[in-house]
Amino acid sequence: MIVVFEHLFHYLIVLLAGLTATTAMADSGVETLAKDLEHPWGMAFLAEGEVLVTERPGRLLYLDLETGQRAQVSGVPAVDAQGQGGLLDIELHPDFSDNRQVYLTWAGACGDGNATHLGRGRLTDDNQLADFETLFVATPCVESTKHFGSRISFDGAGHVLFTTGDRGERDRAQDLEDHNGAVIRLHDDGSIPATNPFVGQANAEAAIYSYGHRNPQGAARHPETGALWIHEHGPRGGDEINLPAAGENFGWPETTYGREYWGPEIAPSEKPGTIQPIHVWTPSIAPSGMAFHNGDLYVGALAKVHLARLRLDGQEVVSEERLLEDRGWRIRAVESGPDGNLYLLTDQANGRLVRVNP
Repeated sequence: MIVVFEHLFHYLIVLLAGLTATTAMADSGVETLAKDLEHPWGMAFLAEGEVLVTERPGRLLYLDLETGQRAQVSGVPAVDAQGQGGLLDIELHPDFSDNRQVYLTWAGACGDGNATHLGRGRLTDDNQLADFETLFVATPCVESTKHFGSRISFDGAGHVLFTTGDRGERDRAQDLEDHNGAVIRLHDDGSIPATNPFVGQANAEAAIYSYGHRNPQGAARHPETGALWIHEHGPRGGDEINLPAAGENFGWPETTYGREYWGPEIAPSEKPGTIQPIHVWTPSIAPSGMAFHNGDLYVGALAKVHLARLRLDGQEVVSEERLLEDRGWRIRAVESGPDGNLYLLTDQANGRLVRVNP
């Protein structure tokens, strides 16, 4: 009997050690680098171990991930931090090492309401955004606290693109005299390119690149093709991944795979003259943030609290895996870092910056 108990005890020790090792391996690829971030929204790496992070209430933070140093960057524009609004995305100019230009989007007060703004400033050595200027305001201004977009991307040809939401008033996305519900394309100084699809067209805003978007909160450049991929929130179901193209209509609200929140159909899922998404989530995961990493596409989920890994064959999503579901994190931003790891921001009053090795 004693021998039996000895063998049983030895087996339990081995089993527990194995479980502990499994847990350690599961956690070894996930590391929280910073806490106490108030609803962080976007991030941009200055170098390996140095990152700028936006907080929706209106702060821009410099974080040194090696030393733990944290400093607030001054010179940030005033924001209208209501509902979904506030300080939103951040992106470095492609020639940042030479010009030190940092681009921001934010919800700012204007007229009788607010709008998605794009601006830039020069980052100084003492953590200031010097000479900050507003480059563009997505008009008309709307009295709303919803659907501002917005993610920023550079195309490598001197253009900056950023996304705007429909502001919770869906018909704006089909109105070419309205910047809301669109992808906006500008020169990096905020001027409008002569090659934009609606330049010179009556009853259309020349800054619009594509339209019919509901609320795009993810944007990433494909590492091989250079094509811009975005995703956008659907209503009840119908979150989409789209590839914006010049002058094209992506359908919202005349076509959608989602439904009204109270159940009825909004519109058919297809309509001639509109572009179909390359991927749809129903039910909604509430996507935010996206990044290409080691050949896969990673998307954060706010409602379904996970990190989605999408395996691709060209432009086709062939499989999808859900990571970090057990963490309960509303994932707001996803970036591929200069060290070869993924970085996430969690959308919480006590948000985190997390490093992930998938």
